[in-house]
Amino acid sequence: MLWFYRLLFLPALVVMAPRYLWRMRRRGGYRGNFTQRLGVVPRLPARRLGVRRIWLQAVSVGEMLAIAPLLEALKREGTVEVYLTTTTSTGYRLARDRYAGLTLETGYFPIDWWPFSSRAWRQIAPDLVILTEGERWPEHIHQAGKRGVPVVCINARLSDRSFRRLRRLRPAARLLFDGITRLLPCSGPDEARFCELGFPAGRMSTTGNIKLDVTIKPLESAERAQLRRDLGLGEGLLLLGSSTWRGEEDALIGALRQARAAGLDVSLLLVPRHAERRSEIGARLKTSGYSFHFRSAGVAPGPVDVSVADTTGELRRLTQLADLVFVGKSLPPHTEGQTPVEAAALEKPILFGPGMGNFRQIARDLVAGGAARVVADAGELSASVLALLQDESQRAAMAAAARSWHQANQGAVARTLVVIRDELAKVGPGATYTNVP
Repeated sequence: MLWFYRLLFLPALVVMAPRYLWRMRRRGGYRGNFTQRLGVVPRLPARRLGVRRIWLQAVSVGEMLAIAPLLEALKREGTVEVYLTTTTSTGYRLARDRYAGLTLETGYFPIDWWPFSSRAWRQIAPDLVILTEGERWPEHIHQAGKRGVPVVCINARLSDRSFRRLRRLRPAARLLFDGITRLLPCSGPDEARFCELGFPAGRMSTTGNIKLDVTIKPLESAERAQLRRDLGLGEGLLLLGSSTWRGEEDALIGALRQARAAGLDVSLLLVPRHAERRSEIGARLKTSGYSFHFRSAGVAPGPVDVSVADTTGELRRLTQLADLVFVGKSLPPHTEGQTPVEAAALEKPILFGPGMGNFRQIARDLVAGGAARVVADAGELSASVLALLQDESQRAAMAAAARSWHQANQGAVARTLVVIRDELAKVGPGATYTNVP
């Protein structure tokens, strides 16, 4: 099956290259260190006797933010060093900015084709591989297997779409899962799905979601006030569109319009999932009749109706300003959803659409606990926004429910570390790597 994957990979890469290159150009930042994607690794220090090397792959910004407490804990171990890779340019910038003191080096994950993967493996020479969430690369896992290097998948999950595909294509599931040493699902339903696809229950432990263990530094009063001024936000209520996708900005503008028509003093803060959509969003706002400002343009000259935070890595700070949060990629036709974890951890009342496939269990638990509500479409979004912005006591009750849910679901990092330590103990004292071509 692996040879079939290898044979298909190159023609598939050629077919996908135009779209991939177009996206790289649109999002920017991909040119730098592009050769790392071809397996050319940054110069790493020589291996140290007694120090074990971990290769940790986190695909993008969300995963990068989530692994902070894990990196801090591994740094405290004293006998572990982490080479951190990512896939996106935004994830790369975030890792370089925040984790320089916690990692050996940061690089881009190589394209999962034999020549590139093998080259990277020879240079990195890890004792343990950690993959986050949905990262399961057949060639990468194969390279680990032939070197006897354990592979631990942490915070593992399966979206509804991925589960449906793998259930139809069982050989693909075997290709993705064979060679994984330990699989740590982030929820019971995810574990059940992995079991149904044939992953051995004895090599699986549900540890919970490490994103719930992230500590978010609260803003001081002066910081909050300054941030609001910088964004052009007034002193009234604030509706936040968190990680919005196409069509959802229009729905939120409609909600703002209805709330303003009811006499509420409210502003809208949009944080699009992809900052490169700024031109598209700007065109929509020009026809809305509302004043607006883009954060990338600098400090707002004065108060505006709509502020657009077209930046990266600020969502946690910005969420602290909100009175009500709508979580994006969840209104039809979108089906996968963005994470509601940060909003819940910050004790915010939450709204999202029915399409929360990537976070279905978290979404269900938040709704069941009273911390979140589901809105079927743009009309229901406007109605719920108006009702909640008019009812401070209901918002407070939802915030309290979010706090309770968050506190009850922490501890995943500690459980994950137990498994990582166990696997590291099996590979010996470090610097025992055997070079394999």
